[in-house]
Amino acid sequence: MARRRRKALPREPVTAEVENLTHDGRGIAYVDGKAVFIDSALPGEKIAFQYTALRRDHGCGRVVEVFTPSPDRVSPPCAFFGTCGGCSLQHVDSDAQIRIKQDLLLEQFRRIGKIEPEALWPPLTGPVRGYRRKARLGVRYVRKKGRVLVGFRERGSSLVADIDHCLVLHPHVGGRLAPLSDLISNLSIRDQIPQIEVAMGDERCALVLRVLQDLLPEDLERLRAFGRRYEFDLYSQPAGPDSIIPLIPEAPPLLRYRLPEAVDLRFGPLDFTQVNADINRSMIERVLEVLAPRPGETVLDLFCGLGNFTLPLARRGGKVVGVEGNPQAVIRGRENARHNGIANVEFHCHDLTRDLAGLPWAQARYDKLLLDPARTGALEVMDHIPCWAPERIVYVSCNPATLARDLGHLIHHHGYRLKRAGVMDMFPHTAHVESMALLEK
Repeated sequence: MARRRRKALPREPVTAEVENLTHDGRGIAYVDGKAVFIDSALPGEKIAFQYTALRRDHGCGRVVEVFTPSPDRVSPPCAFFGTCGGCSLQHVDSDAQIRIKQDLLLEQFRRIGKIEPEALWPPLTGPVRGYRRKARLGVRYVRKKGRVLVGFRERGSSLVADIDHCLVLHPHVGGRLAPLSDLISNLSIRDQIPQIEVAMGDERCALVLRVLQDLLPEDLERLRAFGRRYEFDLYSQPAGPDSIIPLIPEAPPLLRYRLPEAVDLRFGPLDFTQVNADINRSMIERVLEVLAPRPGETVLDLFCGLGNFTLPLARRGGKVVGVEGNPQAVIRGRENARHNGIANVEFHCHDLTRDLAGLPWAQARYDKLLLDPARTGALEVMDHIPCWAPERIVYVSCNPATLARDLGHLIHHHGYRLKRAGVMDMFPHTAHVESMALLEK
């Protein structure tokens, strides 16, 4: 069968007016009746753009000139914006970023869930620079440049962006990308390290180097000298997550951060934790305020992870039951409960996309419910919620589309009301939307 030839892209820039935004922050314009999704374009702007792709039903492009700028447009603070894919909204005023995210949340509520909140919370905001404590950085040895690149991927590409610092990473890491690049450039396996996991607690920072080949003794010496000089805990990871090997110190302590209610949460460098410590603390405070657990009440915390919400909720009284599908997270949650002297909590390991029949914890009734699922949402447990009969539900989401779908199901099929909702700026300068909703019977 003959291969269909790709349509040639127009060489000259095209003028258009931007009408809307996509969920990932690109401007939408229409040319000859076809939608074009344009990087760094804002609604209301008249622009010239260059096509980067052209499909049967849509096109993609990038701005080359702005004739009529939006009042929300600002100069990006980072010199690498537009090339580096770590951020997509640095050209938008910070307050406008929040408004855009809240508008997107409400649009998804109306379109997908056919729902409307009775009231909106004020957005939770925090620092817009140096906020990011968790990241996966790409690593690539580029022979033509004669050095290793360390950073986020280029926008729309699998290539690693050529950057020497990052404004959104915590300064302990973001200001040291150039020394990190120099370090790896001088290792014997410089072309056998595809990525670095970054994890930062309140006092320590860990870097986990994924290695596809054994490190030589001289490599280990360089890595340990780097760790001592720049105060990093360094690990190598030759295979899966269970294979990580500490390099410096030889027996590093767990990372930790403080949560509301004087909870000291300890975690490993590959454990899931929220990227933004300030927003995480504010988010927990809001959950504590609206769930308001009282002595004698029982709270169910689904997708509980290491106990980020579970343990602060248990400090307020009553009993909290946490359920999580990751066995290592459940082990860590139990360790954190013991470490903090919290006895009115229990953790269970179960894949919440699977049947709950026959599970003792799932047969109980709960006064209040907290859900904090992954991007795919929690549709599989929606029809079990009436069995638990919670009077109040808080749903924390990282995907407005699945949040709208799940809330719509609870409201239209199980008689709950959407009392409040709002966004949280967990990822400033990106199109990622973190949100929270409160439902009551």
